[in-house]
Amino acid sequence: MNVLFLSVSTAVSNINNRGIYPDLLRYFVRMGHTVYIVCPFERRTKKSTALTVESNVFTLGVETLNITKSNSIEKFFATLLIEKQFERSIQKHFQNIKFDLILYTTPPITFNSLIGRLKHKHSARTYLMLKDIFPQNAVDLGLIKKNGLLYRFFRNKEKSLYDISDFIGCMSPANVDYVLNHNPSVNKEKVGLCPNAIEVIDRKKNIKDDLFQKYGIPANKKIFLYSGNLGIGQGIEFLIECLKECRDVKDAHFLIIGSGNRAELLKKWISNGHPKNVQFLDYLPKADFDLIEAWCDVGLVFLDYRFTIPNFPSRVLSYMEAGLPVIVCSDTVSDLGKIAEKNNFGFFCRSNDTVTFRKAVDTFSGSEKLIKDMGENSKKFLIGNFTTSIAYNNIISSI
Repeated sequence: MNVLFLSVSTAVSNINNRGIYPDLLRYFVRMGHTVYIVCPFERRTKKSTALTVESNVFTLGVETLNITKSNSIEKFFATLLIEKQFERSIQKHFQNIKFDLILYTTPPITFNSLIGRLKHKHSARTYLMLKDIFPQNAVDLGLIKKNGLLYRFFRNKEKSLYDISDFIGCMSPANVDYVLNHNPSVNKEKVGLCPNAIEVIDRKKNIKDDLFQKYGIPANKKIFLYSGNLGIGQGIEFLIECLKECRDVKDAHFLIIGSGNRAELLKKWISNGHPKNVQFLDYLPKADFDLIEAWCDVGLVFLDYRFTIPNFPSRVLSYMEAGLPVIVCSDTVSDLGKIAEKNNFGFFCRSNDTVTFRKAVDTFSGSEKLIKDMGENSKKFLIGNFTTSIAYNNIISSI
C-alpha cells in the first residue's frame, strides 16, 4: 500500500530515529509498503518546507509555528494553522500519489477536515492512533474551562475526527472504555487496541563504570530513573514531594533526566535544598542515555493526579526495554499501574500519596532479587504486548 502518515511528532523527520512512530513506520516499509510522512519543521528549527526520499520513505517536513515545547499562545495558533499548512504541502508534493491508508495521531485533533478531504479524494481507509484525549486533558489540568468557548470548539473537532476515522486505535483497554463511554455516537466496532509499541533491541553494554563516573552517578546505589517530559501533566510538584519523602533513603539515588515547562521548578528546589540523593541532568547524548538507562535499577512514571482520562506514557516502554521494573505514580483512571502490578513488573501509587511511593522505594532498595525478577517480567511483558509487529498487525487486521 501507499501509506500516508500525519503527525506533529518531530521524531519521524528521520525514519531511522528510535521511537513509537519511526519504529512502526520502518516496520511498514519492511512489510513492503511505501510510506509518505508529513511532519512539522517548527519555527525554532529555522527549516523551510522540504521533501526527502530514502528507499520507500518520502518525508515531507512542513514549516510551521512551534507546536511543541512552546508557550500556550503560540501553541494555540500553531494547532489552528497546521492543518492548512499540511494540506497545501501535500497538494504540492504528493499530488500524483494515490494513498491507500491514512494514518494519523493525536495530538492534534484539528486534522478532521484534511482527513475528510483526503479520504474522499483517494477512497482511502483512515486510522486514528489515539495518543491524547483533548480537550478533556486540558480541562483536568485547569488550562481551559469545561463547556467554555474553547472547550466546545475543540470538542467538536474531536467528535468530527472520531466520526471521519474508519478505525480508532487506543493505547490500552482503559482508553477503549473511555472513548466508548464518553462518545456514545461512536460505533464500538471501530474502536480497539493499538498499543504504544517499539522495536526491541538489547542496549546493555559493559561500560557502566565509565559512564557513571563521567556523569557523577554513584555506582554503589540503587538508581531510580525518571526521564522525559517535565511538564504540567507530570505533576512535578508531587515528584518533588516524593523526593523530600525519600531524602533519607541511603541506598537510593534519584536520577532525573529531561526538560519541560516545569523543569525550572525542580532545578530550583534541588539548588535550594541540596538533596544528597537527587541528581538532575537536562540533556544527555542519545547514545549515552540509552546505555545509562540500561544500567539503572528502577524506572519512574509520574502523571498528575487530576487526570480523568487514562494516559499511558510511551516512556515506560523504554524502561521495560532496559529491563527495569517501574513505580507508576498516576491518577486512578490510568490502567498502567494496574497492569504493572497485575503482571508483576512494578508498583502503583496514587500521585498524591508520598507514603506509598516511599514504601515502594524502600522495597526495591532492600532487594536486588526483586529488582532482577521484576525487571525480567518487565521486558518479557514488553515483548509480548508492545512490539511494532503487534501494533502493525492490529492496524492491518482492522482495515
